[in-house]
Amino acid sequence: MTTTPPGRKPNKHYRSREYLTPSEVRSLLDAALNRKARYAHRDYTLMLMMFRHGLRVGEAVGKACGLRWDAVMWGERQIFITREKGSDSGVHPLRDDETTLLKELREQFPDSKYIFVSERGEVMSTDAVRKLIGRLAVQAGLDIKVHCHMMRHACGYYLVNQGYSTREIQDFLGHRDIKHTEKYTKLNARRFLNFDWGDL
Repeated sequence: MTTTPPGRKPNKHYRSREYLTPSEVRSLLDAALNRKARYAHRDYTLMLMMFRHGLRVGEAVGKACGLRWDAVMWGERQIFITREKGSDSGVHPLRDDETTLLKELREQFPDSKYIFVSERGEVMSTDAVRKLIGRLAVQAGLDIKVHCHMMRHACGYYLVNQGYSTREIQDFLGHRDIKHTEKYTKLNARRFLNFDWGDL
């Protein structure tokens, strides 16, 4: 008699939290930039864009919603973000370093319509990015099991701790239901800094 293997366990079985802190994101970015790999520049740019724009992996790569060069508005320094899962798409500003990184990446892959492509010039797969972020987390020495969606959560965590309003974060991440955004307010430990513990 054969037994059916159990399904995937809840996330809390694998990790205590589902987001990365700014210092962990920085470690991941450093690992991407400093690794001895042919596409280190691409990998660094990918990780940075996933964090800064709160991208799901399928919004960064893949044929359905993956970032394309025609989404970049160079003159305005903006990029159109196509969201998945019924989220609202929208326009995000590009910082100077992002613009520079993207221009350099464009020179490496001049014939691709997608921003993040494989060695063969085809759009990167979501599975390739999942494997990449796993390798980078190990290289960075992170003590948490990292997956791609943690970059999106890291973005929300960062923004709420910078004091931006729930409505601003909702619009930025494309949440149609503000309930999805409100979970980030629970990750803001600064709310409790004024608690007075006396001599205890």
